Amino acid sequence: MTMKEEQRKQFANFQKDPNHKIDFLTHGKTVRVLWHGHVIAESNRALQLLETGHDPVFYFPRDDVSMNILEPTEHATHCPYKGDANYWTIRIDNNEAVNAVWSYEDPLTEVSEVKDHIAFYYDFMDANFGITLET
Repeated sequence: MTMKEEQRKQFANFQKDPNHKIDFLTHGKTVRVLWHGHVIAESNRALQLLETGHDPVFYFPRDDVSMNILEPTEHATHCPYKGDANYWTIRIDNNEAVNAVWSYEDPLTEVSEVKDHIAFYYDFMDANFGITLET
């Protein structure tokens, strides 16, 4: 059984909370992700996902992410509200952030906006991480 299959099995009897909300905001200005002095994502098309019980997360179009520094991993998760997530490790020079990046390759219809977008786990990226927003 794959990791995704195991994750889905855990949620087989999950009942979605009707009060759980997921909204998307378009920031409209440039959003940058910095790590160890490198700009690893920069976009004026980033979506901000606002989800009940979670901190806001920016999702960047793949074209606006340095995909060449990302290595796919075997890690996978399943969210009953968004679908199956795939993960990547960031590697630059001798620095790495394992499973710090994720994407919903085939998201549930309700959140189809995140398809072809990449998000970052800020906590996995240590003190050398930063996100900047133009106002």
